[in-house]
Amino acid sequence: MDKVEPKPIRKQYHSRIVGSDRYIWDVHRLIRASRDLEVEMFPVAEILEADENWWYSSVEAVPTPRSLALHMALINDVDPSHPIILSAEGRLMDGMHRVVKAILESRTHIPAVRFAKTPAPDFVNMRINDLPYPDEIL
Repeated sequence: MDKVEPKPIRKQYHSRIVGSDRYIWDVHRLIRASRDLEVEMFPVAEILEADENWWYSSVEAVPTPRSLALHMALINDVDPSHPIILSAEGRLMDGMHRVVKAILESRTHIPAVRFAKTPAPDFVNMRINDLPYPDEIL
């Protein structure tokens, strides 16, 4: 599958609880680190995070109608040909809006890249609202 140059994206982070710690990765760094990985077609049904509380798991995140509308706009605008990013363990690190779009379109597979070794996090145990959000666009 040919590599597709992604649309510019806003600064964002991926976080996951590992043991008793919150690991946080800079998504821009994950995208740069995954650019040369082989793209595969990954089964949408195997994306466990599609059945988890993804966007609203922190205390500060509340699923208001406005926040849902913002996510819907992002889902409508995604490029479904750009691969999602998976950790070495097969967990989603970037691309939930693309996953939701694939579900809405009843697609069974989605382009994905997978790290052989999950990169080290950029932050550990930092509050999501305290992360730097510069105007950087990738």
